[in-house]
Amino acid sequence: MSESISRSRRDALKQFVVLCGAAGALQVSRSAQAAADAPHLSPTDPTAQALSYHEDVKTVDAKQFPTYQPGQLCSNCLQLQGNAGDAYRPCNIFAGKLVNANGWCKVWVKKG
Repeated sequence: MSESISRSRRDALKQFVVLCGAAGALQVSRSAQAAADAPHLSPTDPTAQALSYHEDVKTVDAKQFPTYQPGQLCSNCLQLQGNAGDAYRPCNIFAGKLVNANGWCKVWVKKG
């Protein structure tokens, strides 16, 4: 009797682990979809303006923005999230908006 109880507990635990894994995968899928549906950050957005966000790094004037160094892009910034290669991706600084991977702002931090 104890063997059948032990086996059913083990089975229940396995099923629970599988269910938790499926729920986690579903949540990741929903998060990815929400990020894909987010609007692109506009350079006229107040936060974007405050942090000197440029949608294209080619438009950054190094004299006006002395913290800018050639080679700094959103795509190699620690703050940028999402999938490498995507043109627009989520950023930790601009919550709920997607930034251009070829952009730049004052909060740029070298990715580890």
